Order: sequence, then C-alpha cells, then structure tokens
Amino acid sequence: MYQLKSVTQKYERRRQTVTALDDCCLEIPDNDFIAIVGPSGSGKTTLLSVLGGMLAPSSGEVLLDGESLYDLSVEERTTLRGEKIGFVFQSFNLISWMTACENVQVPLMLCGQSVDQQRARALELLDRVGLSDRTDHRPAELSQGQQQRVALARTLANDPRIILADEPTGNLDSETRQLVMKYLTEFHDDGRTIVMVTHDHETAAFAKRTIRLVAGVTEQISVADAA
Repeated sequence: MYQLKSVTQKYERRRQTVTALDDCCLEIPDNDFIAIVGPSGSGKTTLLSVLGGMLAPSSGEVLLDGESLYDLSVEERTTLRGEKIGFVFQSFNLISWMTACENVQVPLMLCGQSVDQQRARALELLDRVGLSDRTDHRPAELSQGQQQRVALARTLANDPRIILADEPTGNLDSETRQLVMKYLTEFHDDGRTIVMVTHDHETAAFAKRTIRLVAGVTEQISVADAA
C-alpha cells in the first residue's frame, strides 16, 4: 500500500520556483488500478517518479507498505525497485542492439540469474504477450505495438507487485492501444497494483478509479467523469 502524506515537490526553472506537486495526499491500496489524468505540466510524471523512488519530494512523506521510501538509502531504494516495482514507458526504452528476448533478460541479469534461467523466463513472458515468434527480432524489426509488448514482458521479468506506467499507449494506434491495455488489465487481475499516467480518456477507462491532477493538486473523480 502506498501512502502520500502532504507531499510537495518544487524545482527551479529559469529562476522561478515551479510547484509540481502541492501538498499531495493519496492512498493507493494493494491491487488498485489508478489512472492519473490532467493537462500537460500538471505534475503527473513527477508523481510517478516520486512513487517509484526516483525523486525525493521537497517535503512530505511517501510510505510503501508502512516504510518511509525516502528514509531508505539510494542503494536500498534501488533494491526495493528491483524487487517490487516495474516500469512501463511511452518510449519503450528498449536497447536497440539487443533482441526482444535479450531485452526482457536485462532485469534478470541484473539480479544475478543464470543465462539459462534468464532465457527461459524471457521466452515464457514473450509468449504471454503474443510474441513467441519475435523473440530474436531487434526493436527496429518490430512495430511500435510489438516494442511496447516487449517492454511489458520486461516489466514482468522480476514479478513486481507494482507497475508504474507513464503514457503506456501514447505512441500507439487505437487497435494496439486496446491490446496493450488488455495485457495491463490481465497483470492487474494477477493481483498487481497499477498506477498509470495517461492523457487518453479511453485508456483511463480501463482503470478502477481516476485521479485528476491539476497544478500539482489531486482530485479523485469517477471514470465516467474522466471521459
């Protein structure tokens, strides 16, 4: 369970102070599926970075399973991310010279699994997202939708409890968007918590609830209102 207690995030831009998050209070129970919507520059990606242990807030507290995330050392937060949190990005973040299988193996390599274990797990996950016939293709040989599905498989490599998704369908056509959201919904049905930033209201409709973020301030709304 996530708890954000009076979280504020400020930074300097052109000698002016910008408030990306403003006294943000939020609870995210286990196995929740939240869509975060709002205009560009409203603080959505900042909120995701704070939840992911990558950006310490200027003030306030971020708790994960009752533990203060930013009281941990950098090394402890890195370990926690590797064990509990998976990330999905709009730009896919695949390594261009690696095959689909090798890209999925990267998190497993970093946690010390043997090459045989890495490949077996990667092939299993690529099959789950319908890419068993593309395992040896490099990103340039895959469509954008296929690249995002490789990224989804990589996200599951270490079996994270939490998935943080930043505009996961932002570069995709309507049909592929539906397919990617089908997989994210399945991951949620597995028992995972999903926090998803999106500007697309059809994508947001897949979530159990929607949070609107405007000028760094959160407001819970219904999915119907989000549309």
